[in-house]
Amino acid sequence: MIERIVLIKLHDEHANDATRAEVAEYSRQVLPSIPGLKNVAVGLPADEQSAASWDIEILAHFDSVDDIAPYLAHPDHRAYVDDYLQPKMACIKAWNFTR
Repeated sequence: MIERIVLIKLHDEHANDATRAEVAEYSRQVLPSIPGLKNVAVGLPADEQSAASWDIEILAHFDSVDDIAPYLAHPDHRAYVDDYLQPKMACIKAWNFTR
């Protein structure tokens, strides 16, 4: 199993509790339906220090690392990132780990 950890920093005007909650809920609705993804969890900062660095945390699980590229290229994922996240997002970082 592969765990992909994604951290998202929103633009300052979106880095607030309301927008974080909106992005988290939308992510929970959209991401699970994309083929290749086995499980997903979306988290919000638990304290001010965390919120100063990152606004959204996504843990995505895949059967293998080979499942990630098709998932990332899927039209629903592209629409999620390009149309929904991009206008709000200042930075995104992702790493893959074996579980």
